Amino acid sequence: MQIIDLLTQERVHLGIRARSRKRLLEMASEILAGDDVDSRAIYTSLCARERIGSTGLGHGVAIPHGRLEQADDARGAVLILSDSIDFDSPDNAPVDLVFALIVPENHYEEHLQLLAQLADLFSSERRRRDLRQADSSGSVMALLET
Repeated sequence: MQIIDLLTQERVHLGIRARSRKRLLEMASEILAGDDVDSRAIYTSLCARERIGSTGLGHGVAIPHGRLEQADDARGAVLILSDSIDFDSPDNAPVDLVFALIVPENHYEEHLQLLAQLADLFSSERRRRDLRQADSSGSVMALLET
């Protein structure tokens, strides 16, 4: 599965205003929710993972993620923040690029592969810059397809 397969334009949000990591995780949960799982279950999963350690990668990027028994499929959401927030990232840089991810509980291998793809994707300084400059969900989707 490719990163672009996890997204829809409805799950790509630009100009997000979140004052805290908690509020950002709530917003991501609402965006990821669907018929198979509610936002509260997603939020609980994302927070449980954050308690283990920050999902901030550095360079202003975070990948909050979790596994859910109720989820039928893997799905992602992109949130580009208007103002950076603290995420306890290893480089202490505040976060403004977020890819939130949920996968079904028993999809361990897929979960790890998707996280590796995301880490690779966000390792590119040019890609991070281009995403920060994107002006629509369509342009974000196009950047993630390449």
